[in-house]
Amino acid sequence: ILVLTYPLIGNYGIPSAEEYDAHGLPQHFEWFQNISVAALVVGEACNTPSHWRAQETLSQWMTKHNVPGISAIDTRALTKKIREHGTILGRIMYEYPKIINALQFKDPNTRNLVSECSVAKPKVFNETGTPRICAIDCGLKLNQIRCFLKRGARVELVPWNHHLDASKFDGLFISNGPGNPVVCQDVVKQIQRVLELSESKPVFGICLGHQLLATAIGCKTYKMKYGNRGHN
Repeated sequence: ILVLTYPLIGNYGIPSAEEYDAHGLPQHFEWFQNISVAALVVGEACNTPSHWRAQETLSQWMTKHNVPGISAIDTRALTKKIREHGTILGRIMYEYPKIINALQFKDPNTRNLVSECSVAKPKVFNETGTPRICAIDCGLKLNQIRCFLKRGARVELVPWNHHLDASKFDGLFISNGPGNPVVCQDVVKQIQRVLELSESKPVFGICLGHQLLATAIGCKTYKMKYGNRGHN
């Protein structure tokens, strides 16, 4: 469940999902299709967006993808609670339950969230480009691919559990993504295979990619109570 603290959400509306760039990537979105969050919590949702690219409202877009949302919530007060107690489980309810203790919560961190948001088949962008980058999709943002393409690279985007062939790439990129790296043993084993090659290849990652790389070399990770950034 995603909580946004900005007071008014959706005032630009949602642009067309049918516009693509020269490489076939969606022009206005960070993923190919659907919505990645389970639900959205906002203070106020704008139902009259004002932008020349707007094709539908935020509410219409979410309804189309069967993603629930709730507004008129003091999201800054809620964020203070999340900040104090760390990431917490929650549910969006239409009515206040009579028996609070009867509610059941599902912890998404017990699932392999990476497998749920990774591509199913490899995709190649800029076929004749160089260097050749193999990008493991653990929940990647498309702008990461765009950054490679702007520099002339060939990018092969592969599923999280794809069997890696080091002869087909010059560098390995492990993307960001959700969840716990401990449950992603398939990708950890693939990273270990690349690291053990006699001819070393550059390996780099972002966010979860760092954690998976650390796990592959024997480190242990744990979820911090408070949000953290690398420069902290």
